[in-house]
Amino acid sequence: MPDPRAELASRMDRLAGELHGGAGVQEVLQAIVDSAVRTVPHAEHAGVTLKTARQATFTPVASDDFVRAVDQIQYDAGAGPCLAALFDEPLVRMPDIAAETRWPGFTQRSRRLGLGSMLSFRLVATDRQHGGLNLYAHAPGRFDDLDEHIGLLFAAHAAGALGALLRREQLSAALSTHDTIGQAKGILVERHRISSEAAFQLLVRASQHTNTKLAEIAEHPGAHRRARRPLRSL
Repeated sequence: MPDPRAELASRMDRLAGELHGGAGVQEVLQAIVDSAVRTVPHAEHAGVTLKTARQATFTPVASDDFVRAVDQIQYDAGAGPCLAALFDEPLVRMPDIAAETRWPGFTQRSRRLGLGSMLSFRLVATDRQHGGLNLYAHAPGRFDDLDEHIGLLFAAHAAGALGALLRREQLSAALSTHDTIGQAKGILVERHRISSEAAFQLLVRASQHTNTKLAEIAEHPGAHRRARRPLRSL
């Protein structure tokens, strides 16, 4: 009989390889969902919930349409296991939807879809981003202590990979913005024979006058023409 601990360790090693393989956010999230269904014993479906500072809560990846339908009910109701995991408790267990009293607006409609039990784990929680992993089963009482234990280990691996990837992409975006602004400054310096600091101030003023982000001003073909007007005041 296979040692369950050895099997779990092997799956975690494979998961680490999938999550740290240099893929983008969408690919990593899909790998998390696919691996969760294979790894947590009684998980029949899985999905990831995300919320950024500028976006409403949404499901970027899911194992199937059942997950998306259940999640949408939760978002519409503004309450449920995955939202509780995002903002209240890092682990939320709903053993039996028929006996659940915490989220009536969610449970009544989700029960009609065939949801019986859920496990939700927090993956990331920052000022800019919240994310969680949700596991679903049709029958009540499917998730036990072993599911919870394995799910916590799985979520810890997934959270580490996702957090590193988000930091990497944020850094990449910041460097890209820095390069774009630097190129725009170079054009202004050459065109107007001004200093780098004066060129930067031109971009800042154009941003303020048009109520446009500095990076967008630097990228826009007309940004430098809009920046000419305040040149005499520098």
